[in-house]
Amino acid sequence: MDQGLTSGEAAARLARYGANELQRAEATPPWKVFLRQFKGALIWLLLGACVVSAALGEVGDAIAIGAILLINAVVGFLQEYRAERAVLALRSMTAPHARVRRDGEARVVPAAEVVPGDVLLLEAGDLVAADARLLEAHALSTLEAALTGESVPSEKRADPAPPEAPLAERHDRVFLGTAVATGTGAAEVTGTGMKTELGRIAHLLATAEEEETPLQRRLDQVGRLLLWLCLGLVVVVAAANLARGHSWLEVLMSSVSLAVAAVPEGLAAVVTIALAVGVQRMAARNVLVRKLPAVETLGSTTVICTDKTGTLTTGTMAVRELWGPDHQALLHAAAANCDAELAADGSGTGDPTELAILQAAALRGIRRQDIEKDLPRREEHPFDSERKMMSVLRSDGMLYLKGAAEMVLPRVRDGAGQAVATAAELSSRGLRVLAVAVGRGDREEDLELRGLIGLSDPPRTEAIEAIRQARRAGVRTVMITGDHPKTAEAIAREMGLLQPGDDPGEVVHARATPEDKLKVVRAWKAKGAVVAMTGDGVNDAPALKEAHIGIAMGKGGTEVTREASDMVLADDNYASIVAAVREGRGIYENIQKTLVYLLAGNAGELMLMLGATAFGLPIPLLPLQLLWINLVTDGLPALALVMDPAGPDLLERPPRPLQEPILGRAQWITILWVGALEATLSLAVFAWALRTRDLPHARNLAFSVVVFAEVLRAMASRSTTRTYFEVGAWSNMRLIAVVVASIGLQLLIHWVPPLHPLFDIAPMDAWEIGVTAGLGLIPATALELSKLLSRQKHSAPPARSG
Repeated sequence: MDQGLTSGEAAARLARYGANELQRAEATPPWKVFLRQFKGALIWLLLGACVVSAALGEVGDAIAIGAILLINAVVGFLQEYRAERAVLALRSMTAPHARVRRDGEARVVPAAEVVPGDVLLLEAGDLVAADARLLEAHALSTLEAALTGESVPSEKRADPAPPEAPLAERHDRVFLGTAVATGTGAAEVTGTGMKTELGRIAHLLATAEEEETPLQRRLDQVGRLLLWLCLGLVVVVAAANLARGHSWLEVLMSSVSLAVAAVPEGLAAVVTIALAVGVQRMAARNVLVRKLPAVETLGSTTVICTDKTGTLTTGTMAVRELWGPDHQALLHAAAANCDAELAADGSGTGDPTELAILQAAALRGIRRQDIEKDLPRREEHPFDSERKMMSVLRSDGMLYLKGAAEMVLPRVRDGAGQAVATAAELSSRGLRVLAVAVGRGDREEDLELRGLIGLSDPPRTEAIEAIRQARRAGVRTVMITGDHPKTAEAIAREMGLLQPGDDPGEVVHARATPEDKLKVVRAWKAKGAVVAMTGDGVNDAPALKEAHIGIAMGKGGTEVTREASDMVLADDNYASIVAAVREGRGIYENIQKTLVYLLAGNAGELMLMLGATAFGLPIPLLPLQLLWINLVTDGLPALALVMDPAGPDLLERPPRPLQEPILGRAQWITILWVGALEATLSLAVFAWALRTRDLPHARNLAFSVVVFAEVLRAMASRSTTRTYFEVGAWSNMRLIAVVVASIGLQLLIHWVPPLHPLFDIAPMDAWEIGVTAGLGLIPATALELSKLLSRQKHSAPPARSG
């Protein structure tokens, strides 16, 4: 086997097993992605209104509704047509070429031609071309963080590991997509392509399920309700009008008017704009959103499953503890025993543990370059996975030795007892412990102990505060990591993830495989939680795709993980997630109150149309007038309303229940009574004007009352509990500008003669404008008074009994 395969056998195996490549993900054709935007009950309702309007010759109505649908579809298409490239990104992690032993000699072949049975030749800097079992290993270590989550190189040796060993503890194996950090080795290929650990993750990624976001489900519920309500009303009114002897054309016109009145045409655009604004606000928080609905989903989150390395921690090794009589001497001896190279800017090459030691030494003015210049090396015993230590003999005749505490301490002459106890205590806190000793001559015996160094991947200080804020906001943080259980639990306690009385098994999941991470996410989803999953490694990608919202690291994360995610943290900072949760909750609140505002207006228009039919009156508003109300004098204020700044107490509230509808009982009551008030006012004006004036003038006044009522009510719709002035009269200047502009546009169509036949209206004098504006102010005033009365009712002391 040392001679490797023959060229003929390699060719035969390539034909039998196939190329050493990951399967390509099938890209969704662009036309399918575009058509997918036309789903949902609300979209179907708009499509129906568009088709009927066109059939009846209402070209203006049909064009306006069609334009809304097209804009909404284009925005959704552009957001979604970032095709699923996660598996393609996995392909970029594989080596383009590999060194193998064939026909008894070393050759470089394309990685795609590596087959089971090939002997890979490995050295520092190589990307491993396939999964393989080690035949030889000389000071060999590999970087496996992307697969296992381990933040330090994995030491490798050729003796067999237990068959049941976790992936991170398979010291006799190397894996496709990992990199050789140190040493050399030879390994027999055991798996290629989709039969590798990386291939298994690619399969999980392809089969992980994506589902609708909570917002999409809630809006679809509202859309279905409106769809059936609209169809029911149209059928009932059409039947009643036919029974009264009205012509089919009159029935169709009234039906179209009802449909236009019932449908909030601007809602789709409002939701898209709200989410787009959320994208901008989250970008300011270093959160880059890849899929629009994820903006609101984050605000619904109840559980954040997070990777440890690089997310809660810095992702780099650092010296956390020094123990010994002289820390300067300890770090000098340790630096004299390092091979890593540290640059002046703090970056470096080599083993991460040694780089951490050199960084700590540099803070005390100790530079390895100076040591090499002043005390050149005479002899070196490199690190070996069997010995677990390294020693360097320098020109001063001193032997500098560092390594695992259990290997070094038996070789020192004094102080070993206390050092053993200290090493055990440091290890119990999840630190990696190195012992450092010096001696005379080249014998690694009878040494003088310099001390102990405890290293770990330190937690981000800002993440500790973010976890506390998340807990206060009712969002649970769960750590899922490939690290050792002891290390993971120690970090969890240090960061406040594990509180007294918590079950460590529920809060911390260590030595987690990609399948384990998927299981944890699915288990929380099965409990009804809205789950966010963060990660940076390839092993996190399937779970990120499965979660309601996947959050990838932008700095230290892999391209695979970013492509599987819904959003990316530009600063790899957990604290940015909590800040984005607040923005997400604000976006949901804005969408909810804007939906109430729009539907109350539609309810008023619908009740006006139904009231006129019930009393045998003519149609009070024509389809184009209703469309103008819904798009201009409703739609424009709604767009400004949905951009309101987030409320101050959003992180003090618990998350919304997953099954809670976007419109609850209180919202529907507001929609109905406000709509009824607007309908009563406009119907009364319409009926009065029919007695004193002609039909065009009557429609004129009813049209004006509805417009003023809905535009002015936007000012009172900024909060369900606080009045306009309590929210801050000048805190949304867009809304003020839009209200003024909407009123101006309404006056314009009354005052510009060429527009009169288009809208079938007449000019209005100052008295009529004043009267209709005064009537229009009543619903907004009533809405503000209802907040004050509700607050007074809830703050009043309970009545005394007896």
